[in-house]
Amino acid sequence: MRSIRFGRRKIVRTTRLTPGSLRAVIILLAITSFSAGRATAGVIPGQYIVVLKDGADSTAVAAEHARMLGAPILFRYQHALNGYATQLAPAALAAIQADNRVLFVSEDREMFVNTICPGQAPSVQCIPADIDRIDGEHSSTRSGNGRGSVNINVAVLDTGIDVDHPDLTVAGGVNCLAHKTFDDPNGHGTNVAGIIGARDNNIGVVGVAPGARLWAVRVCNKNGNCNLSSVLCGVDWVTSTRIDSDPSNDISVANMSLGGNGQDDGNCGKTNKDAAHLAICHSVAAGVVYVVAAGNDAVDFQDSIPAAYDEVLTVTAMADFDGKPGGLTNVATCNSGQGQIDDTFTGFSNFATVPSDQAHTIAAPGACIFSTSCCLTKALTAGYEFWTGTSQASPHVAGVVALCIASGACGGMTPAQVIQKIVSDAADYSNDHPKYSFVGDPLHPVPDKYYGYLIRAGAY
Repeated sequence: MRSIRFGRRKIVRTTRLTPGSLRAVIILLAITSFSAGRATAGVIPGQYIVVLKDGADSTAVAAEHARMLGAPILFRYQHALNGYATQLAPAALAAIQADNRVLFVSEDREMFVNTICPGQAPSVQCIPADIDRIDGEHSSTRSGNGRGSVNINVAVLDTGIDVDHPDLTVAGGVNCLAHKTFDDPNGHGTNVAGIIGARDNNIGVVGVAPGARLWAVRVCNKNGNCNLSSVLCGVDWVTSTRIDSDPSNDISVANMSLGGNGQDDGNCGKTNKDAAHLAICHSVAAGVVYVVAAGNDAVDFQDSIPAAYDEVLTVTAMADFDGKPGGLTNVATCNSGQGQIDDTFTGFSNFATVPSDQAHTIAAPGACIFSTSCCLTKALTAGYEFWTGTSQASPHVAGVVALCIASGACGGMTPAQVIQKIVSDAADYSNDHPKYSFVGDPLHPVPDKYYGYLIRAGAY
């Protein structure tokens, strides 16, 4: 079996309204039909800055609007500006615009600090857009605030990990090829590792499960190719950590951003003689949660392994370039992300069609993912890079699974129960917070293609 290398590199005039007349305007506008057009790039839908005229009492006016229009006060301005920021429905917006105490209302929009995760090594730690998009900063570890590390072991079955990278905690590993080191000669494994667990420090980037103990399981060569035999070696080694005499090295989560041709026989490989399936079933029985990439061929992954196995959590890729929901920008942040659309399923991602596969499918950001890299030099200036693919989507979910286990939210659960909880929690959050979703998920489905709900690190 030769692997598919999933990661792809590179980089009116108004009159004063009294409370009574204001209420009348609200009622009139509430029964008026409004058509929602496509959001302007960078504009935050439904969010506004209300600028009041000089002399108007911002505290009193904001409170009145909040009481009568249900407009939450996000910020109140009293010095450089007289007004407040709020969220408004169309009827409430029109009512406020008709209030003669209001100078004007402007749309709230995105702005960026120029130094946040550029396409080169950042001078200080930044939070990548993809970590922001899945609410990593709201997780139990608050990615980006320097609180520390996640106490868990995560294996990366890949091309190895740069053992000297200053932003990664490489606890150990194994080389299943004819080499002595599990160091990374390719960069793919190192990029995956950083998405999972880049340290929350003052350099580089931060991962989903910052500082997690990463175990480099090198099963692919410098070109990103693997054999079934080497992959089996890696799965076998990961399983051994669960049954040896050392509890400190027990691997709880394993990421596999690789794949080949095959199917799920529904019998752990015993019917179609699939050794990889049988090995993963045994490893899952030992307590390891496997998170795997769906693949990059824009086809049903039922003919790709390990993605097709019901015992794993399979990850599809969506695109996000600004860390925010709503499809606010379509400017890709890297060359390999060109053609992808913000907050939409990626054109390259594999997908599910049959119910049994949909049950273990979830989505994560996979376009223009800025993370750790290696192989150019050991200097920090060369240690970060953009990659694109379901290879990059998968480790986001592996990191979230690690958070769920380490935080206790998934404590005492079997791998199957963990997968069910992760999928169910993602579905519940998107259904309760539809603005979090993306085009291609079950709330905005694409015919005959199931990409799953978007993972959320902030849940754990």
